[in-house]
Formats: sequence, structure tokens, C-alpha cells
Amino acid sequence: MHTNFVAVEISTAGVRLQRERVARERIRRTQLLRATLLCAALTSAFLLFGTRTLLAQRAPAATANFRKPATSELKKLLTPMQFEVTQREYTEPPYKNEFWNNHEAGIYVDVVSGEPLFSSTDKYESGTGWPSFTRPLVKENIRNKTDNMLGVERTEVRSRRADSHLGHVFDDGPKPTGLRYCINSASMRFIPASQLEKEGYGEYAKLFVGLKTK
Repeated sequence: MHTNFVAVEISTAGVRLQRERVARERIRRTQLLRATLLCAALTSAFLLFGTRTLLAQRAPAATANFRKPATSELKKLLTPMQFEVTQREYTEPPYKNEFWNNHEAGIYVDVVSGEPLFSSTDKYESGTGWPSFTRPLVKENIRNKTDNMLGVERTEVRSRRADSHLGHVFDDGPKPTGLRYCINSASMRFIPASQLEKEGYGEYAKLFVGLKTK
């Protein structure tokens, strides 16, 4: 009787140990699967957003040697709105874009090449719903082109190196230039004055000395 009882106890203990091993293995596999899925998600996020960020984060030194990627590559590197605006001359909606109401001190660079385009010191409220500037930050980085797309002659504004469509320039702006550079937010990346040195645009930091950076 005693022998049978011991045998049952040993058998029960063996079953319990086996169940515990199976449970631990399930937990290990679940943790491994979660870690694999997380890694895949992070990788996908980098490919989707990280490359877009890297494309725009070109300091002046890199911009000088900039070579525009192929259209197929730009489709991968830019957001759909950025691609439509810069490559297909699309106009983003007024008041529903990133920088129309941005009052922070800093500069705006081309989203494709990183070449400096405009400064917050020349930005003003035009009431149009798009970022508006009285002049370019670096005149040489802007080129004008006649645009008859809407049946009326307008002056299109494009970046020099990336040849990105930026917007249009009109002669109804305030003094001292009398110009209004009406620019799509999607064509630009904003660099706060406090980050100019870090981003490689330190030469423009002097524009904001003594000014509130926010």
C-alpha cells in the first residue's frame, strides 16, 4: 500500500514537472514572438519615417554636393503630400498645413535637399492660410519660373538644387520688398533657432541673437 502511494506521488510529481516545463516553454515562445514582432514594427517605422527624416536632414556641407534621387526613390523617402507638392506641383490645403501658423524662430529648408530657403524673420501673417515670406533667406537657392497652369500667368518658385516646387511669389506683399512668397509647408523642413548649430546651419544663428527663440 505504501509502495503504491509513493509511486503515485512520483508519477504526479513527474506530470507536474512536465506541465511546468510546457508552460515555461509557452511563455518563452510568447516572449520571443512579441520581441520579434516589436523588432519588425520598429524596423518598419524606421524605414517609413526614418529615411524621410534623413533625406531632409542635410546640412549645408552635404547640400553643396546634393544629387537628387530618382523619382521612384523619392516616392519612398517623402510622405505622399511632400511628394505631390515638390514633384507634381500640387498645392496643399490652406490652414491645414504644418507651418502656416508657426511663430517659432528658425529657418526653413528644402525637404528634399536641405538647402536653406526662408527665415522666420521674414515670415508674416498674410491671411492666406499658407506660410508667407517677404524674401528668401538665400536668394541663390531660389529660382523663378513662369507658370500658366491655371490659365493666368504666375511666377512659380522652385528650389535650385532639388528643383522642388515650393509655391508662388506675388507682388502684393508688405514693405520693404512688396513681395509675398506663398509657400507650401510640405516642401519645407523647419529648424528651430536653438537647433541651428546642432543641425549644421550655425551660420544663420546670428539672425536670431537677442530674439526670443519661441
